Amino acid sequence: MMRTMLKSKVSNATISDLKLYYKGSISIDEEIMKEADLREGERVDVLNMNNGVRLQTYVIKGEKASGTICLNGPAARLGYKGDKIIIVSYALYTEEECKQLKGKYIQLNEKNEIENTHLA
Repeated sequence: MMRTMLKSKVSNATISDLKLYYKGSISIDEEIMKEADLREGERVDVLNMNNGVRLQTYVIKGEKASGTICLNGPAARLGYKGDKIIIVSYALYTEEECKQLKGKYIQLNEKNEIENTHLA
């Protein structure tokens, strides 16, 4: 049996921009993507801590070291610049893999710079 489990979580991200008339998704700074083991096109859940909205979308690579966290397309209607969000990714794991599994947690500061990374 395969289980869908947490792969990585980016906490305390701040929405830096909104682009309503765009191809959709969430743009994430390339450095944050690398640290969180996110790939372009990967499905993620976005949890808005300011309004309680949860949305599912996919990742687009943002400019490296830019601090970009941008909601694009229809997702842009679900938050405001400055809102705090959590970005969560999941993967399928076997029962054996679950025994060794450690999710990756990335904490960002107010400028969307990586402040802390740990496994849980």
